[in-house]
Amino acid sequence: MILAALLLLGQAMSLSPPVEWSPLPRLQLGLAAAAPAQLTDFVRREAASERCVLPPDQRTLDLAVLVTQSGQVRRIVPRAIGCPSVEQFAAGIVLRAARDKTRPIAADTWYVTTVALTPP
Repeated sequence: MILAALLLLGQAMSLSPPVEWSPLPRLQLGLAAAAPAQLTDFVRREAASERCVLPPDQRTLDLAVLVTQSGQVRRIVPRAIGCPSVEQFAAGIVLRAARDKTRPIAADTWYVTTVALTPP
């Protein structure tokens, strides 16, 4: 029973992204150079409805991505920018983009990726 509890604890800890993201390897998804059209439209709608106010200098959004040994995306954690709807929408775009670009690896690994934002 103790072993099962320790295994669950280890599994739960691995689902939490590291506190420091700078040493994480980059997951190149091609989303950092230009904002995807769907995200640009979504950000503009959120800003127009005043549900989200992005600072004018907020040009990118970093997201931590947990990739399993089998190459599947297990979890995506956006860095908070004060606009949860945009953070979650960007996470969906990253999930879609990562589907064909992640490969099996030796161990579950956290990566960081960046999505470009176009201010409204």
